[in-house]
Amino acid sequence: MQTLAKMLLVSLAVCFTPLALAQQPIVIKFSHVVAANTPKGKAVEYFKKLAEERTKGAVRVEVYHNSVLYKDKEEMEALQMGAVQMLAPTPGKFGPLGAREFELLDLPFLFDNLEEEHKVTQGPIGRQLLGKLEARGILGLAFWDNGFKEMTANKPLRKPEDLKGLKMRIQSSKVIDAQMRAVGALPQVMAFSEIYQGLQTGVVDGQENPTSNIYASKFHEVQKYLTMTDHGYHGYAVITNKKFWNDLPPDIRSTLEDAIKDATAFFNNSAKKDNDDALEEIRKSGKTQIITLTPAERLAWKRAMVKVHQEWGKKLGEDILHGIYRETGFDPNKL
Repeated sequence: MQTLAKMLLVSLAVCFTPLALAQQPIVIKFSHVVAANTPKGKAVEYFKKLAEERTKGAVRVEVYHNSVLYKDKEEMEALQMGAVQMLAPTPGKFGPLGAREFELLDLPFLFDNLEEEHKVTQGPIGRQLLGKLEARGILGLAFWDNGFKEMTANKPLRKPEDLKGLKMRIQSSKVIDAQMRAVGALPQVMAFSEIYQGLQTGVVDGQENPTSNIYASKFHEVQKYLTMTDHGYHGYAVITNKKFWNDLPPDIRSTLEDAIKDATAFFNNSAKKDNDDALEEIRKSGKTQIITLTPAERLAWKRAMVKVHQEWGKKLGEDILHGIYRETGFDPNKL
């Protein structure tokens, strides 16, 4: 028995020699709150594939979809504590950290098309925003642009006043809260993982999300109407724990940075198709009536909601907001 115990101790000692430890893969836990078959879920899996192949197994990426590890309010703290190494949250989640400039991206009708989104988030303004995170122990690696949010409810939403009195689920963002209140809705902050049940049980009357999220999470099965408002930017900032990233071997870090660039291109090139495909699947399901707004109807929505720009631009960073206007050519005073 003593001999067996000694052999076990020797085996354990060998396992934990520096050489053996050096051969262990670097583990990256990448957590997010939406389904695996969404644009974000697919891009995270694509990053995993690139990272593991290009480092020849020196890195192992563990992907946790659909809030398996952490819900919306928990994931940022988990990253800062080192419980996970990578996230891809929406801009509104950075407000509580003190990087409130990100919430400018939540302003309604900030962009009219994907090209305008890319011009801002993939350019100097996007880099400026990501740089705001470093003081919080976080490194911003990229923006993934997922197009636009649409509205769903159990009543048709053709005019902004149709939202009056409806309990609308929102993510935690004071700007989105103000957007909903501007049209008389009652915003309700709720974790993404709880939306389906909230809609099913009537805790909330409606919600906003891109069609890819609506379809993947089956919100269309518990909502009678989907209005193509294209009212809000929906994207993600890919982030990592700053100490973890800086402590990586330089060659590994460089390889992962290239993998992020390629995963970003993959996401941004495929998001529109994924959303279009999801919309077609929702249409074919016959469970939800799809409402397409006329240009005049969409202008009425824009005029009703864009008034929050002035108030929140002053609070969050007028310089950055005016920089966005210059990039897109948008002038709220000309509506």
